Amino acid sequence: MFAGFVEKIRILFEGDPAVRRVADDPVLTAELMLLFRMVLADGEAGGAEMETFRRICREAFGIGEESLEDVLTYLQDYGYENTTARSLGEFGQLPLSRRIALARHMTEIAKADEKLSDQEIDLLKRTVSLLHVDPRDLVRPE
Repeated sequence: MFAGFVEKIRILFEGDPAVRRVADDPVLTAELMLLFRMVLADGEAGGAEMETFRRICREAFGIGEESLEDVLTYLQDYGYENTTARSLGEFGQLPLSRRIALARHMTEIAKADEKLSDQEIDLLKRTVSLLHVDPRDLVRPE
């Protein structure tokens, strides 16, 4: 109980550790921004796509549910500083396995509501091309 209280005091003064981690890592910021853009690609921000985004944040990036709203606020407030050109430069430095994982996460989000809009397909096609990922890698076992 005391440890939880101390953690809340620390977060109050230092900020949420998940937000700090995202803020300190431009690649992670770019990945999350791109994933969130996929959530918004069909014009609806919610439902199964948002739940898939939340799950990916937890499982792939270690961002707990308690931190997710603060991370999203950070991305909304400061994510614009991470331009598309800068993001592409950052992604180009990533190992192929991480680029494939990013494209797979985007695919999961797009398919979450069981409807693929033209905007989702277009965003996914452009991103896969820019990441230099073979589309067949998205369906191959890991």
